[in-house]
Amino acid sequence: MTWPVLKGRTGGSPRIAYEVCGQGEELVCFLHGIGGNKSNWSDQLAYFADRGMTALAWDVRGYGESDDFEGAFDFAEISADLLRLLDHRGADSAHFVGLSMGGRILMDFGHRHPERVRSLTICAAFPSFGKALDPAQREQYLRLRREPLLSGLTFTDLADSLIQSLAGPNLDEHVHARLLESICALRKPSYLKALEAAVYFDRIREIQEIRSRTLLLYADGDRLTPPHMGREVAAMMPQAEFHVLSECGHLMNLECPDVFNRIVFEFIQGGQRNTPAVHDTPSAA
Repeated sequence: MTWPVLKGRTGGSPRIAYEVCGQGEELVCFLHGIGGNKSNWSDQLAYFADRGMTALAWDVRGYGESDDFEGAFDFAEISADLLRLLDHRGADSAHFVGLSMGGRILMDFGHRHPERVRSLTICAAFPSFGKALDPAQREQYLRLRREPLLSGLTFTDLADSLIQSLAGPNLDEHVHARLLESICALRKPSYLKALEAAVYFDRIREIQEIRSRTLLLYADGDRLTPPHMGREVAAMMPQAEFHVLSECGHLMNLECPDVFNRIVFEFIQGGQRNTPAVHDTPSAA
């Protein structure tokens, strides 16, 4: 069955926009990365709706069709937005899938609100820049990414180089076009605030206290969060399942949707394992 994709928006401030597909009792929520929006999850909405779930993708505040906001990008406030979205949908709990920035949001949310979590799937995310970069290096990282935008370049000017830094070697033209559209839709103030928040994000202690069922997904072609970083996260969360996807990069849900969808769905449906599982999964499987 082909399910319609319906648009919605929460009350409160800022209002959070989302798309939802399916009518299943179980809700799965998808959280995009720093360069994306809810449109990045269209393959997942259709797949999970067809398998009896309600699938929802949001726009983080300041992104897509969600409202702009004053002040800094604060992960505590983002988690409160996600809680407000669950309440708006009348959902006591949900399965959550987050990529990159979306994964960092789940590291925060999963610690703050474990009672609302049925499962977490954290993709291509690391809990702390500070572990890898000292303060001077973090400032340099920010400067190199701020300066082109502050000098007057647009996301259209920068899109191709951003895509090259994110994607794996086998990116097809259709996915490239989708990425180009989402990057060109970014709002400069929100992106810059989210970028700064990412650099100073640190949830190393908090993720070690998460007890919700968790799947960790990383990709062998990801230059931003390569598999060795994923293994460090897995060591901090020893009860989590850990998979490495082959032949794709940072944007695994777009680059290899078939295997991504299958692994996430099987995890959600599979229940808690007695021991953690570690897998290297070819994308052609």
